Amino acid sequence: MASKCLERRSKRRTPFRELLNIHQSMSFSLARWPRTSPSLPDKGDKLHPCQLEMDGQDACVYVCPSAAPSHGPSSSEAKYTYVPLNDLKPKTVVNVYGVVTFFKQPFPSKGSDYCSTLKITDQSDVKVGCNIFSKKLEDHPVIFRVGDIIRLHRFKTDMFRDSMSLLNTFGWSTVTFDGTIDSPVVPRTSSKSFHFGESDIRTVEELRQWAANQSWISKDLTVSLSLVKPGMYFDLTCQLLAKAVMDSRCILLKVWDGTKCQHPLLKVAVASDALEGESTVAKDRMNLTANVLVYDNHLEVARDLKPGTFLQLYNLHALLQRAPDQQPDQPDHLSFHLHGGTSYGRGLRSLPVESPALQSLKSVLEKHVDLDEYDEVNDGTLLEIWYTPPEAVVLPNDEETEADTGPSYTVLTCEHNTRRLTLARVKRSTPPLSCHVRARVKKYKPQQLYQCLKLFCSNCKTMEDVPDDSAVAKVFRESAKDNQACDEQWAATSSASSREPGRTISMHISRDMVGESSHMQLIFVEGTTLDEICVLSRDYKNLVPVRSVNGRMTLMDLTAPFLFSGDKRCYGCKQCSVNTFQNPVFTGVETWDEQAVAKALGVQLMQYRLLIQFELEDQTDTLEAVLWENAEKFFHVSAVDASGSQDLQDKIQTVMDTIQPPDSSLEERPLLDLCLSVYTVKDNDRNKVCYQITNTEIKEE
Repeated sequence: MASKCLERRSKRRTPFRELLNIHQSMSFSLARWPRTSPSLPDKGDKLHPCQLEMDGQDACVYVCPSAAPSHGPSSSEAKYTYVPLNDLKPKTVVNVYGVVTFFKQPFPSKGSDYCSTLKITDQSDVKVGCNIFSKKLEDHPVIFRVGDIIRLHRFKTDMFRDSMSLLNTFGWSTVTFDGTIDSPVVPRTSSKSFHFGESDIRTVEELRQWAANQSWISKDLTVSLSLVKPGMYFDLTCQLLAKAVMDSRCILLKVWDGTKCQHPLLKVAVASDALEGESTVAKDRMNLTANVLVYDNHLEVARDLKPGTFLQLYNLHALLQRAPDQQPDQPDHLSFHLHGGTSYGRGLRSLPVESPALQSLKSVLEKHVDLDEYDEVNDGTLLEIWYTPPEAVVLPNDEETEADTGPSYTVLTCEHNTRRLTLARVKRSTPPLSCHVRARVKKYKPQQLYQCLKLFCSNCKTMEDVPDDSAVAKVFRESAKDNQACDEQWAATSSASSREPGRTISMHISRDMVGESSHMQLIFVEGTTLDEICVLSRDYKNLVPVRSVNGRMTLMDLTAPFLFSGDKRCYGCKQCSVNTFQNPVFTGVETWDEQAVAKALGVQLMQYRLLIQFELEDQTDTLEAVLWENAEKFFHVSAVDASGSQDLQDKIQTVMDTIQPPDSSLEERPLLDLCLSVYTVKDNDRNKVCYQITNTEIKEE
C-alpha cells in the first residue's frame, strides 16, 4: 500500500482543502499531535477557517489510498492479488502465500536489525528463499514448524545465486497459520490491523491439503524424549520447569514432555537460590527431566523465558556424557545441548498455550500431575545429584578421551603406536613429542586459499608468497620498454613485430638445439608482455623470458618467473641465484625440465609448498597447528601441479569446505584424527613451542 508523507516543517498552517484535493478516496492519519489553530485566521488571507497547525520538524501527514484502518482482522474482502511462486519476476513488489519448508528463528544481523530466514513453496512446487529484517523481534513471523502457512505482503523479488528470493520492503507484513489439516484457521501476527477474509481461509485450507500429500512434510524432526537416541539432532516440544544461569555463556533449562527417556539422563545441580522455578526432584528420579544447556546467541531468548512456558527447541543435540566420579561400570548419561549458531534452523521459542501443537503434550503432562506432591529435597536426594557445571559438561576428563566418537574424515599413516591425547594434555607436554589427537577445525587461515600456495627456497629457507599477475605484468612491461634486441654468438634469433608500434618480439635458441622438436628446445623470449608469453607457452614447453642489458642477454627481475612450462611457472630465489649467461652450457641435457633449466641458468629453483594454519578444538582446549611438510599428502595434491591447475585448486577448496563447511557450527564439522609433532623453534632468542600436522591424509572416496 503506497503511502505519501506530506511533511510540514516548522509551524505551517495546512488547509483541509489542500489535503482533500490529493484524492477523494484517500484516507490520511496525523502524526506527532497536530492540533487545530487556537485562533481563526484573518479573513483577508482567504484561507479555510478550519486549519491544522503542525508543530515540530517530524510532524507529518500520512495519506494512504485505502479504507480507514481496522483493528483486528477485517471480515471485508480486501483487494489483494497473490502471485504464484513460479510466476515471480525480479525487481517487483508482490504478495504471496506459501508453505514453510525451512526456517530460522530471528537472529541478530550484522547491523541493528534482527533477521529471519525461511524458504517457502506452493502448489507450483517452486521453492523461494525469504529474508526479513526488522529491529523488533515481535514484528517477525511467528513460525513454529515446517508446514506452517505464511502470507507475505509487499515483499520485493530479486535474484540471488540464480534463484528467486524475497525481501521485505516498506509497509511489509506477515501473517502465519498452523499447517495442520482441520485445525482452526487462526492468524498469528503482532499487527493490530490486518485484512483477513473468506478468500484467505480458502487459500490456507488449499495449501494445507496440498502440503499434506508432499513427501517433505512428513520429515518432522520433532521427537519425544522417549525416542531420543545418542548423537541425534532433533526438535523437542516441551514445558519449562525451571532454569538457572550457569555462567555468562550458558543457561540451564530444565524441561520435560511427560515421556521417559530410555537412557539415564545427566543430572545438573545448581544452588537453590540460583534456580528459578519449581523443584524437579521427583521428576529427576523418574528420569523425566531433561537438562538442556543453552549457549551463545540463544541466551537472549532463554533469559526471557518464564517457568511453566511451553517451548519448541530446534536442532537440539543429544550427547552421551560421563559424569564426574562416575564408576567405570556405570552407563553413560544423556545430556542435551543447544549449541550456538543458527545452522539447520537451530534455536528456541515459546509456544502460545492455545497452540494446536500442544494438545497432545498437555494430555501427557496431565497424567503426571500428582508428582508435584513428592518434590521434596532432603539429604538423601542431594547425594543422588551430580554437581556438573557447564565446565564439567563441556570439559570432561583431561586425559585420553572418547567423548568425540564417530568416524574420522582423516586417516593416520604413521607406524608408531602412540595413545590419543586431549589438546589440553598436548599443550602441557614437553617437546619434542609425537602424539595423536582427535579434534575439529575451528577456523583456518588464509581464508583465501590461493594464498596458501607459497614459494620456498631449500637453500636459504626463505618463504615468499607467489607474486600476483599485476606485479609480474609490471616487470614484463618495464623490460619491454625501449628494449634493444641482444646479439649472442651462441644463439640463433628470429624476430616478429608486436601489436604495439615500435616493439619487437625476439626469440632466441641455442644453435645446438636448432632442428630439434619444440618440446626439446629451450627458447629465450625477449620484448614480450605477460599475456603474450602465456599465449606462446601453449605451443612451446620451455620459455625463458629475458631482457637486453648493453647488448647482452640477462634474466629478468626474479619477481617474474624465470621459466614458463605450459601452465606451470617456475620462480628463482633472489638471494641464492646467479646469472650464468656469460658462458651458458646447453649441451649434454636429455630432457629440459625445471631443474635442468635452473642449473643451466644459475638459478636457485624455489619449490611450491602449501601452508595452512588450523585452529583445532576438542572438548578440552584449542590449539594452533600448521600443515606444511605433510600438506601434499594430506590433500593428495602436488603443490607445483596445483599452481597451474584450477581443478586441483578446486579440489583443495572442496576439502576445506568439507572440514569446515560454510556457516556451520563446530559440532557439525567432521572429526579429524591427526598426528601432531610438537617441537621448539627460536623466536627472538626465546624458545617457542610449535605444532605441526604430520602423517595424516584425507580419506579419499
